[in-house]
Amino acid sequence: MTTPRERTRLHGHEAAWQQFISVMRSGRLHHAWLLTGVEGIGKTTMAFMMARALLNAQDHDSPVGRRITAGTHADLLVVGRGVDEKTRRPRREIVGDDVRPIGAFLRRTAAEGGWRVVIVDGAEYMNRTAANAILKILEEPPTGAILILTCAAPGRLLPTIRSRCRTLDLAPLSPREVRAVLMDIVADGYGAEDIDNVIALAHGSAGRALSLLQKDATKLSALVEQVMRGAARGTEAYRIAGSILESENGFSVFFDLLCDAISTGTRELLGAPSHEGQPRDTRPERMAGAWQDLVRLRAETENFNLDKQQALLSALARVNAI
Repeated sequence: MTTPRERTRLHGHEAAWQQFISVMRSGRLHHAWLLTGVEGIGKTTMAFMMARALLNAQDHDSPVGRRITAGTHADLLVVGRGVDEKTRRPRREIVGDDVRPIGAFLRRTAAEGGWRVVIVDGAEYMNRTAANAILKILEEPPTGAILILTCAAPGRLLPTIRSRCRTLDLAPLSPREVRAVLMDIVADGYGAEDIDNVIALAHGSAGRALSLLQKDATKLSALVEQVMRGAARGTEAYRIAGSILESENGFSVFFDLLCDAISTGTRELLGAPSHEGQPRDTRPERMAGAWQDLVRLRAETENFNLDKQQALLSALARVNAI
């Protein structure tokens, strides 16, 4: 499986890419770029493509191209969430220690005589200390340096950070583009039917499709079935919430699957024949209201970095009330 650092093609986002290339060629390149859009649509891949263009490393087989692939290019620094030493999973935040190397990196002269490029991947995860450190750099941008921030929830960034960046908003991918990404990333082992099924649930996110394609899809789908049967009550609700959070991207994927299940159930009820003399079925209205509440709950949780376990428990309770 390839990583964004290794990928040779960017699927979709042609307009955003051409906008960046046009500005770069004009010689009036902004010192900071903010790539926004939902998770899993290629923001990090595009950030590395931008870095390759700036560092003359678009030929992946050239010596400079191989250095970027290997993570050894002296003029490219990538910052993101560090790994928790106990759990070996990414921390919930980008902290001050994660961004501290940027200062020393930017004080150095470019090793290869060109740009120095910093990628802050997942900028929405920056805590206050990290955000203030980035803001200070943006307020006094060093000569010959470009910062590229990727962010799935720009509302979580300081307004002063957003205002100092040139924003490229990346749209969800088409089904054809999601398929192309999957074919690039995933080796053998998945059939066409498996890929078709996850594309239908991906909502334009190749990352979400990949997560569904891998082992978590079966588990999360089974949990959604439990919830829709009304089996997520009491201590079982806590067990389900914990199981969801064990999966990488489990929170967002579970909400997608749950909302899809509610939408499907609503359409089935609306399409069912009515019988004269029976009371009007109010379940479609109740399910539609629950769907709206879940969409709002998820957005608030992700945008404001709220407690995901509590959000899941609230979601399960809301479905139980239908």
